Amino acid sequence: MELASEGCSYNYVVSAHKPTAVRHSVVGNFTSASDLNLIISKVTRVEIYTLTPEGLKDIADVPIYGRIASLELFRPPGEKKDLLFFTTERYKFCVLYWDAENQLQTRASGNLADRTGRPVEHGQIGIVDPDCRVIGVQMYDGLLKVIPMDSMGFQEAFNIRVDQLQVLSMELLYDCPRPTVALLYQDNKDARHLRTYEISIKDKEFVEGPFSQNNLDPGASMIIPVPGPTGGLVVVGESVIMYVRKKRSADDQAVKSIQVQATIVKAVGRVDPDGSRYLLGDTLGNLHMLVLSHDSQRVVGLKLEALGRISSPSSLSYLDSGVVFVGSLYGDSQLIRLHPEAVDPTQPSNFVEVMDVWTNLGPIIDLAVVDLERQGQGQVVTCSGKGPDSSLRIVRNGIGMIEQAAVELAGIKGIWNLQNSSAASFDTYLVLAFVGETRILEINAEDELDEAEIEGFDAEQQTLYCGNMVGDLLVQATAGGVRLLSAPTGALLDQWLPPQGLQINVASASPSQLLVATGQGNIAYLEVEEGKLKQVGHHKLDTEVACLDITPVGEDSSRAGLAAVGTWQQQLLLFSLPALQPLLSQDLGEVIPRSLLFAEFEGVPHLLCALGDGHLFTFHVDPPTGELSEKKKLSLGSKPMTLKTFHSNGIAHVFAASDRPTVIYSSNKKLLYSNVNENEVNLMTSFNSASFPDSLAIAKESGLTIGSIDEIQKLHIRAVPLGEQARRLAHQDSSHTFLVTTSSEPSGSGVSQEQVRLVDDQTFETVDVLPLHHYEMACSCASLTLADDPNPYYVVGTAYAIPDEQEPTKGRILVLESKPGQHKLHLVFEKDTRGAVYTISGFQGKLIAGINSRVQLYDWQLQKDSSRGLVAGAGQSGLVLALYLACRGDFIVVGDLMKSIYLLMYKAEEGVLEIRAKDFHSNYMTAVDILDDDTYLGAEINYNLFTVRKNSDAASDEDRNRLEVVGEYHLGDMVNRFQHGSLVMQLPDSETARIPTLLFGTILGIIGVIASIPREQYQFLEKLQDCMRQAVNGVGGLSHEEWRSFSSDRKKGVCKNFIDGDLIEQFVDLKRDTMQWVVDRMGNGTTIEELSKTVEELSRLH
Repeated sequence: MELASEGCSYNYVVSAHKPTAVRHSVVGNFTSASDLNLIISKVTRVEIYTLTPEGLKDIADVPIYGRIASLELFRPPGEKKDLLFFTTERYKFCVLYWDAENQLQTRASGNLADRTGRPVEHGQIGIVDPDCRVIGVQMYDGLLKVIPMDSMGFQEAFNIRVDQLQVLSMELLYDCPRPTVALLYQDNKDARHLRTYEISIKDKEFVEGPFSQNNLDPGASMIIPVPGPTGGLVVVGESVIMYVRKKRSADDQAVKSIQVQATIVKAVGRVDPDGSRYLLGDTLGNLHMLVLSHDSQRVVGLKLEALGRISSPSSLSYLDSGVVFVGSLYGDSQLIRLHPEAVDPTQPSNFVEVMDVWTNLGPIIDLAVVDLERQGQGQVVTCSGKGPDSSLRIVRNGIGMIEQAAVELAGIKGIWNLQNSSAASFDTYLVLAFVGETRILEINAEDELDEAEIEGFDAEQQTLYCGNMVGDLLVQATAGGVRLLSAPTGALLDQWLPPQGLQINVASASPSQLLVATGQGNIAYLEVEEGKLKQVGHHKLDTEVACLDITPVGEDSSRAGLAAVGTWQQQLLLFSLPALQPLLSQDLGEVIPRSLLFAEFEGVPHLLCALGDGHLFTFHVDPPTGELSEKKKLSLGSKPMTLKTFHSNGIAHVFAASDRPTVIYSSNKKLLYSNVNENEVNLMTSFNSASFPDSLAIAKESGLTIGSIDEIQKLHIRAVPLGEQARRLAHQDSSHTFLVTTSSEPSGSGVSQEQVRLVDDQTFETVDVLPLHHYEMACSCASLTLADDPNPYYVVGTAYAIPDEQEPTKGRILVLESKPGQHKLHLVFEKDTRGAVYTISGFQGKLIAGINSRVQLYDWQLQKDSSRGLVAGAGQSGLVLALYLACRGDFIVVGDLMKSIYLLMYKAEEGVLEIRAKDFHSNYMTAVDILDDDTYLGAEINYNLFTVRKNSDAASDEDRNRLEVVGEYHLGDMVNRFQHGSLVMQLPDSETARIPTLLFGTILGIIGVIASIPREQYQFLEKLQDCMRQAVNGVGGLSHEEWRSFSSDRKKGVCKNFIDGDLIEQFVDLKRDTMQWVVDRMGNGTTIEELSKTVEELSRLH
């Protein structure tokens, strides 16, 4: 799959990790009248859960072709269950319901956009009248869009003029004769006030409401409507919480308020249907209970009680029995339980128990792609979260081992599982071989692993093989011979001894056969008959045997018809059984085979051959003839490996134990490989017991671990909490460290302290810290080698954020060194700059930096005192702010604050940096990168991606100076960083291995992949995308084509030269008849199987 002359103009965009940041959550009876549902909005996705006695059960997870701005559940009169209302940032609204076939359906939808109007600054507001008479939506300053409802459904929407322009919060109140809206707004003197208005549906205008309140707390930000009979509302401020309602008499005290410690409340959740208790969560993650004391008719007092710490919330939803869902944009979402007493006596003020955690990578502020395990597989390390929830996250693709038990036992040479009866559903014993002895572990009555004995077992020798045989028998092979035992009693029934002067050094068995190598090239073939061992065949080779296998493949699972033998002369031999007749010989090159295994994947028999240098040969094998075909070779590690079959979810997989443990499995008749998230594994066996169901026992140098494996091919995320805001990171391979810049929470003076941390890349512990100056903040960092200096350096660019300065006028470039093994940061050189060092990169042995509006080159030169320092060289001004840099060859791509992408060229002979071309569109950039020599990628602030191309061959100077826009795509999320790399093992036989990929991280926690594809494949996928758009209806009738169209304040354009991989990969989840519908429209004789295979191949990009 080679890229043609168009280079990287055609790109496939797909999410390796879906959005995880939660903006809204609501609770109600949505899927049925008796189900309690939690519905979560992750801005571009909606997830629906049902509360069960076992916890939250996932019902649906659907993409939304828009960014959800508001989300509410409501129940019109006559309905038995709730309806879901949401609006999108592009002025669409939808009302959804759950049908009898368990599908999400659309009750109503529409476009609420007006031709004129200024979009609201504080975010859209969508509200539903508690009595379901109207829905109100504010999308533009000074206008409220009203959608009336009656028994017939939704009526035509109309606008009502709102005199207050800066509306901060708006709610519809309970138990009012006419729909009544409460507005919290800020006037032009920054004072905040409350107004209420009744909505006259007949006259389509506001009528003065029942009450108002002027001059509220300066930090008032939120209204909470209170249900009847008390009615009214609560205004939440930074230091005052106030209850307000209509006066019922002249001397009625309709306002109650309490002073609270200054805080900014971000989320509210109602606990009781009568509105007497509310949960309040602030930006720092403090959870409070607001209690409204009332005498059945009126509120007589307010009380605020601290409950404990949670993630910084964006939503709070009370479910039942003290259980609360905490949705978070900036930290992990949580399921918590509130207790009447302190959960931990050592923390008397904490009443919160965290029951479950939903990992959130958002916002991803920075990311690096590294190979920490030195396994040839990329991992992504992110700076994630905000404030107290900030952390480093290590994301890797592979298989996770969930450890259930561990025993310190060094020196394990072999490991097998045994049952004490052929009828047993669980394994009884775990046999461990050591040099000169064998030990047996057993699950005892307390469900613990305990040492055991089997009567006929030879425990004084190292076991070479043991296993269950047909007829309730066990077999044990040691150097001294083969022993046949009764499985239930352990009694020795028979034994076979090697000829005088020989001893067994390798053994393999099927349920009824044994093959042993006895040295000097001798191979003996034994069969088990009526409780006896019988030698049936013998063969002598002219070389020593290194490994052998007689695992049955084909129709008879108890008898093998083929034997594979690996020799010290680097050959693979195949024999027929029982005759032990040579069938074929295969040369393996220059490395001795160490492990052989016959295995069936999806009914296709394979022979796997592992070599001593970590390479693996795979063959298709024909069981009747032994013929080998489709030979493939790949590297899975650098050390010898052992192969063993195990079952997961009833499907056979192969575990390759080595310095880079890998699971081999099959999909669409194609072998796939997935790393196991464990370091060096020597041996492995299945171990399925009552205590450890469907588990694996793995032996390492240090001991034995028993654990289960989770889903194959899945992203695994590990968190390293920092307690401070992580802002930038860089990795240095030679010192095995990360450099992370962090900032602490503002102190009493209101200024945060920034520092540079050195973090060990294995333990992720901070090993050194370098504080920055007062008011100084780190803007960029990188790991570089400069000029002819062999030492790698960390380089940090900073800015001084002096109060009252509109733009930083000074900064520093710090050159730091971390010597291998020392784990200390040494300041080698510092240079003052005339502005903020927003971005730095290495360029031809030099340092290049974006400093305010200038791109500046620095040389790393020897000074008079023999030390080295940075000396300013060529530069280029004329940008607004040079925020992002990417370099390749002599070219530098610059992402500007406002002026999109510039292309600079460095002329070494003249020592000048000149602007060669630029994109003349106005884009506020958030990230840039280089796809190939002529194609550059950008992300901008309106959630779009675009590619531009250099016109080197254009006839006129004007065209050569213009970067032509060749691709546009609406991602729906803001990208903060692009990095070249991949999350998956790139195998040489995979078509996707030759596709260049780039990873990106977003505000909502998406890790995405951009893969450049050839033109022919793009055209095929574009056709498939069109078919999928018709086959998969957007939720709420929202259009996929419109959603992916480029859209900014200044420009609209259709999606071009980008493919939405998330839509394409839904093909394999379609119903069979829908798949056939898509295939029929694709034409060209395409089949479902071929299309599925194409889509699955693409899915391996992530």
